Amino acid sequence: MAEYFFPLLIILVASFFQGTFGLGMKYVKPLAWEAWWVVYALIAMILFPWIWALLVVPDLWTSISTAPASAIFGGMLFGFLWGVGGIMFGVSIGYVGVSLTYGIVMGLAASVGSLVPLAQIPDIGSNPALPYVIIGVLVMLVGVFLSAVAGVRRDNLNAEKGKEIEGIKKGKQFRIGLVIAIFSGVLSALLNVGFANALPIAKNAEAFGAITRNSSLAAWVVVLLGAFIMNAGYAVFLLFKNKTWSSFGVKESGKAYKWAIMTGIFWFGALGVYGQGAALMGNLGPVIGWPILLGLALIISFFWAVRAGEWKDAAGPMKLMMLSIALLIVACVILGYSNSLI
Repeated sequence: MAEYFFPLLIILVASFFQGTFGLGMKYVKPLAWEAWWVVYALIAMILFPWIWALLVVPDLWTSISTAPASAIFGGMLFGFLWGVGGIMFGVSIGYVGVSLTYGIVMGLAASVGSLVPLAQIPDIGSNPALPYVIIGVLVMLVGVFLSAVAGVRRDNLNAEKGKEIEGIKKGKQFRIGLVIAIFSGVLSALLNVGFANALPIAKNAEAFGAITRNSSLAAWVVVLLGAFIMNAGYAVFLLFKNKTWSSFGVKESGKAYKWAIMTGIFWFGALGVYGQGAALMGNLGPVIGWPILLGLALIISFFWAVRAGEWKDAAGPMKLMMLSIALLIVACVILGYSNSLI
């Protein structure tokens, strides 16, 4: 029983980091967003992953250089495309609002990020865990959908009361925003697809002496190199376009730098710990662990939102959100059970 419970416990810890890291994004000022993002991306996608991997993966360079080229370049490509999805996430918010964008992106990222690696596993049709994985992902989708509906209803209540919310377009512009959100959700799933495709690098790391749960870090550093190229490249483009290079030296920016660093640590802390849990689950690790990670992270982020007063005076939407959370928990239980059938 311990061999099934321990990986799930690890992913639970990862979910705390995943559901919490976004708090730091409230503390960008007085830095320009693009300056803050460069610091965050450097910590989250380069420095922290490489330092961690170099400390626990023997012969890291050899593990990567001797891996199949398809694992290296495929992992980097999917990481890069995930970065595109992140940019589209921000664009979509300006069209359809935070709640609907978040619900669409989380739902698609959880489902596509689980089902694509599932389809890539040889002879998956004979695996007894298959029906439970599919049911768990479907329940997860319903739970995420209800969370989006609850968020939209909460925003509508706030708008009726004259509270400021993100601008939401209408008509054709709203439909454009929905399309952008859908593309963002699909692309956001590719971070996990990249991790699944880079697993031969992790297997190499094991062959060179890394323990199973740490071997995943060898895969992550490759995937996140592609992610960094996209994220840092876009931020540097904005630094030139907006002429905001001077923002790095603005006065009283210590707090913003501190939160950029902490956010980066928490963000990769989630992925690094998730990768350890997924590695212990075997071939189905990215399939089972990814939706559990995102589902639990959604619950944790909701907890922080309640503490911040974002659901105050919204009793109806709050009840719907609690139903969503109940479904997310049920989905995690089903997916956790499927892990015992592998």
